[in-house]
Amino acid sequence: MPDDDPEPPGPTRQRNIYMQGLADVTPDLPVRYEDLEATALDALDDGAAGYVAGGAGGEETMDANREAFTEWRIVPRMLRDVEDRDLSVEVLGQEFAAPVLLAPIGVLSIVHEDAEIAVAEAAADLDLPMCLSTVSSFRLEQVAETLSHEDGRGWFQLYWSSDRAVTESLVERAEDAGFEALVVTLDTPLLSWRERDIEEAYLPFLDGEGLANYFADPAFLDRLDVDPAENELAAIREFVDVFGDPSLTWDDLELLVGETDLPVVVKGILHPDDAAEAVDRGADGVIVSNHGGRQVDRAVPALEMLPEVVDRIGEDASVLFDSGIRRGSDAIVALALGADAVMLGRPYVYGLALDGADGVRAVGQNFLADLDLTLGLAGQSSIEGLDRSVLRER
Repeated sequence: MPDDDPEPPGPTRQRNIYMQGLADVTPDLPVRYEDLEATALDALDDGAAGYVAGGAGGEETMDANREAFTEWRIVPRMLRDVEDRDLSVEVLGQEFAAPVLLAPIGVLSIVHEDAEIAVAEAAADLDLPMCLSTVSSFRLEQVAETLSHEDGRGWFQLYWSSDRAVTESLVERAEDAGFEALVVTLDTPLLSWRERDIEEAYLPFLDGEGLANYFADPAFLDRLDVDPAENELAAIREFVDVFGDPSLTWDDLELLVGETDLPVVVKGILHPDDAAEAVDRGADGVIVSNHGGRQVDRAVPALEMLPEVVDRIGEDASVLFDSGIRRGSDAIVALALGADAVMLGRPYVYGLALDGADGVRAVGQNFLADLDLTLGLAGQSSIEGLDRSVLRER
């Protein structure tokens, strides 16, 4: 938060920040998620809209992610003194004001020219950590500088390149820039079959979008005969060649963990055996996620697997949840099922599309106000106090 904010940290300050969402709603920015999504997608061109909103294949996994939440009901309790509510949590030994991070989403320049810089500004204002995608439209150093200037916090998400030198360089740059954790996405060794993108013949990387980190990376530049500014097409082709690595194994993860001083969180975990293997190989945490339904069609919904992963590794590592979070009640369900924090994705992107940093800020304020109110109305005074007794399975 800004240095001139006179209010001390704690539950009261959190509540005041989050309740601003009720007062700062812009008439042009819908509050209901469904209206927010529809308005944002209508404002984007067809290619960008399909890329952001779309999923793998027939998008059954996307639908299943949302359907899984309907299997759980919150059981409100009465007369439990919820005047002072505490949303703070600890994740990876780091104190968070709320159990929410802004998820890593790439190529944000296709929805707004300020892209990740706008997200960083809003995240800092909201006192929420931002997880920056490897395929960002601004260099990771620029985003880290914005976060630092605004007193914000960042994690760096890594797409694991087939060129080990590029991977090592990205990790070293993230360390030097001051990111507090490394999020290694495991579920994208290949890009999936995405029908919307295929119909539009649209992949933003092929237009040079989202490649700022590669075009400024010394290890990647060593692969090129000329600077990307002189031959962008050749640089794009080189990116396509090195973006992912289907040959990776758990041995590679163990090596990567040993090469960084940052805590490592692996993203894309669904099976509890994979969660246990990740922790055995040195990971400090896992993110239960199916990439928002964007990688495997008919995959198991992420929420369905969350309790199994928590039961398997929850005592040994941090467990975060991603895929399908839309409202505060969704977060309450995931947290009660054992997640230490949740990641908010598409909603803030739609806010960004409609109103840049202000749009991200408004979406975040509304989400946190909803979370705070739902917590209190459920008869709970703290996030740390949530457990499965708060829920009933349908």
